[in-house]
Amino acid sequence: MNFRWYETIISSNEIEQGDLISDCPIVIPPSKLLVGEEPEIEIKLIDSVILSQSCDLVNDKIEIVLVCPYYTLKTFINNLPEEQKKTKKAINKHIDNLKRGHLPGYHLLNKDSEVNIADYLVVDFKNVYGIQIQSIREIAANLEKRIRLLPPYREHLSQSFARYFMRVGLPQDIVIEGY
Repeated sequence: MNFRWYETIISSNEIEQGDLISDCPIVIPPSKLLVGEEPEIEIKLIDSVILSQSCDLVNDKIEIVLVCPYYTLKTFINNLPEEQKKTKKAINKHIDNLKRGHLPGYHLLNKDSEVNIADYLVVDFKNVYGIQIQSIREIAANLEKRIRLLPPYREHLSQSFARYFMRVGLPQDIVIEGY
């Protein structure tokens, strides 16, 4: 049995977890806030995926919608440090680690020519942004069409996101000797 990864949504302001919003305007806060001074706010257009739970979105349980950026696999590889992409073997190791979920800050999504996704997509959990729910609904409504990630891949994305945020950093690793 072949499960589809995506569906196309036409001119709708209904948003769900897994919706891909191309060129989503994201407010980037300044790196330094000085008391008494007006902060400079930057707005970037970032390809984003909605990560807030669909039930919260549909039932208006939240005001701020969580989104994370996504990139093509080619862009992800191009942005790796030079020493990590010197050989085809090194690149293939990164791709394999993405596929296996061994890079917890990232999640790999499939490509799909039926919905015009020509390359694999990498979701970046290391950068999480919030957008007012009414704003993102307006953005979605103004898109002629957008792509929505389908179950079970949407739930797999959500699980990876949760796994990334539930990590616990220990002050010291376990040292195993004698084996």
